Amino acid sequence: MARALGLPALRRGLPEVVSGQELLDRPVRWVHAGEAPNIAALLKGGELLLTTGLGVGPRPAEQRAFVRRLAERGIAALVVELGARFRTLPGPVVDTARSCGLPLVQLHREVPFVTVTEEIHTEIVNEHYALLRQADVVHRQATEVLLRGGGVPEILRHFAAFAANPVFLETPGGQLLYAAGPGGTPPAGAADPLQVWEGLRAPRAAERPEPPAGSVIADIPGGGPGPGAVRARLTVLPVAGPLGPVHRIAAERTADLLAVVLLRARQEEELAARGRGDFLTELAEGRIEASDAPAQARVLGFRPGPGGPLLPVVMRLVEDPRPLAGGGESWAALAHAVQEELAGVGVPVLLGVRLPEGRVPLLAGLRGASERSAVAERIAAALRAGVERAWPDRAGARPPVLVAGLAVGWDAAGAELRHAAEAANAACGSPPDRGWYDVRSLDVDLLLWRLREHGDLAAFVDRVIGPLLAHDRTARPPLVPTLETYLRHAGRKAETARALHLNRQTLYDRLARIASLLGSDLEDPRTVLALGVALQARRHVR
Repeated sequence: MARALGLPALRRGLPEVVSGQELLDRPVRWVHAGEAPNIAALLKGGELLLTTGLGVGPRPAEQRAFVRRLAERGIAALVVELGARFRTLPGPVVDTARSCGLPLVQLHREVPFVTVTEEIHTEIVNEHYALLRQADVVHRQATEVLLRGGGVPEILRHFAAFAANPVFLETPGGQLLYAAGPGGTPPAGAADPLQVWEGLRAPRAAERPEPPAGSVIADIPGGGPGPGAVRARLTVLPVAGPLGPVHRIAAERTADLLAVVLLRARQEEELAARGRGDFLTELAEGRIEASDAPAQARVLGFRPGPGGPLLPVVMRLVEDPRPLAGGGESWAALAHAVQEELAGVGVPVLLGVRLPEGRVPLLAGLRGASERSAVAERIAAALRAGVERAWPDRAGARPPVLVAGLAVGWDAAGAELRHAAEAANAACGSPPDRGWYDVRSLDVDLLLWRLREHGDLAAFVDRVIGPLLAHDRTARPPLVPTLETYLRHAGRKAETARALHLNRQTLYDRLARIASLLGSDLEDPRTVLALGVALQARRHVR
């Protein structure tokens, strides 16, 4: 409204704001000129009404009713041109406008209403066109994100950055599928998107509260009639700042783009799993406070028993699954299959997926620390079964690595998740000879993995077992497996021979050959320690 008063056509009328000076930020949707006493019935709201006052009425009661009906319609402002009907505005008109919170403007000079209408309408159309162009830019950028291989999470994060506010994707029934924040460094006091959702939904979950005023909501069509007409809902909340018309237009176009992505089977399951994976990753990286984590986990459906410890487990896929498992739908199939398998484990589980790292992190709720090993065994079996179900094309491929962390509380859950994830990375080069690893058994591997880029580690491997590695590159039979088996059985030759399916004399000959190549005494404890560390380190040296 303030911009409208500054345009030349109205400025020539010498406008004076009589009431509602503080309300001039109201948007003007349209301009209407009229003199009928019942003109309020012809308006929809948001109009700037131009009049000479002929329809206002001569009696105070009529004047108050005229202004009150306009205010109830929600018009942007009432502009009265003095001269034809009033020399000055009647007191009832001014008083009612003030009490109703209606901007009232009087024009001291006659102006052509048609010129005012044309000028303001041109501004409205130009502004709407600018909004459409801005929304087109956002839509084009979101499309480019999709074409570069991004999915729903990347599109939502892009839109959240544009809106500078948290964005949520939920099912028509109100279940959260994914929450995205605007990114970057949040302003002081800003809440995590999951905290925002918890504050909105949790206290009145049974009542299904509507989002606060000023929110933007866009339905994502599902392509079917009736309940299937809406597949999901995009909600933007005005937490960090207000939302305007451009955000509504951009949200509707983003919703159309998301509808295309969600047409693929089980995309909601993958999306929810990716959202949980993001939460677990942020927890592991220390970006979520331990005091906030339980409430955010509840938003994602994880409700462990009170006081019980948590068991972090990480599954690391050694090979890239996407080429082996049917392209873009592979992770949706994995999320579905693993979630079904975990339903039989018998404990609460929060499972996520992390596509960039090929990692599946989870937290399980235990009744007590004593059941850690038994639950870890069941979870590992369920994860392996889920992989086999989802990706039958992986038959014969290297099995995933599974690492169970220690049973801890929320205060240490993030650090233990990170430890288990790093240990899973370190174990990728280990022989696939066990269903799952206790994180404590990988301490040496993890230390060596962290030193993998250090030149001293490669030099150590070359110095301790270099001649043996050189032998195996050109001669048969290879001797490294013999040494590994010998060390694994703590130097017990009879057990080593049985494990290798060799007679004792053949084993003695191979051990003598190894000792000769290395110039080492295989009975010396320090030599044995160095050889064991070097054999483990060679899996991490490039």
